[in-house]
Amino acid sequence: MTLKDKLLAQRIYILLGALFITSLVVSNLIFQKFFYWHPFNVEIFGANLFEISVGILPYPITFLITDLISEIYGKKNANQVVITGIFASIFSLLIILIADSVPAIANSPVDDVLFTKVFGQSAIAVFASMTAYLFAQFIDIQIYHFWKRLTKGKHLWLRNNFSTWFSQFIDTFSILMLLCFFEVLPWESFSGLLISGFLFKVLVAALDTPFLYIGVHLFRKKFRLKINEEISII
Repeated sequence: MTLKDKLLAQRIYILLGALFITSLVVSNLIFQKFFYWHPFNVEIFGANLFEISVGILPYPITFLITDLISEIYGKKNANQVVITGIFASIFSLLIILIADSVPAIANSPVDDVLFTKVFGQSAIAVFASMTAYLFAQFIDIQIYHFWKRLTKGKHLWLRNNFSTWFSQFIDTFSILMLLCFFEVLPWESFSGLLISGFLFKVLVAALDTPFLYIGVHLFRKKFRLKINEEISII
C-alpha cells in the first residue's frame, strides 16, 4: 500500500469513528421519545409491536460501522472505536450533569423543569446504555471475528447478521433492565419493549447487510485487498 493510500485509509477510519461516536451519543440524548412504527398492528405483552424509542434509530448504524471496521481494519481498531465511544458517552454525561445543575434565568426559553425533564434522566440513560453497550459491542466484535476465522473470510452476510443479532439482544435486554430498575420505565413495559426493540434491530441488521457488502467491496477495490486481508493504519 502506498503512503497516499494509507493516509486515505486513516482519514476514512477517523470519519467512520466520528459517525460511530455521534450515533452513540445522540441515541443517549433522544431516548425518552417513543414512537409507533405502523407496518404491523400487533400487540405483545400489552405493548404494540414496534412501539420503540427513537434512541434505537442510530444504534444499528454503530453496529454496521464496527462490522465494517472489523472487516477492513481488524479487531484491534474496532475495539479502539468502541472504547472511544464509551469515553465520549461519559464526557457527554458530565456536560449534561453540569448543565442541569446551573439555574436558568427567568426569561430562559427552556426553564429548569423542562430541561431536567428532557435531559435529567439522560444520566441514567447514558449509564444504562454505556454498560449494556460496552458488553454488546465487544461481544459483537468477538463473534464477528470468530465467524470470520471459521469461514476464512467468506460468507460476509453470516458473520454480519449472527454477530449483530446476538449482541443486539444483549444490548436491548440490558438497557431495558437497567432503565426499569432505575424506574425510568415501568416494569410492565419491559417484555413488550424488549421484543419490539430486538425485532426492530434484527430487521434493520438484515437490511443493512447489502450496505456492508457495498462498503467492503469499495474498500477492497480501492485498496486492492484480498479476501480476509485487513488494512494496517499504524
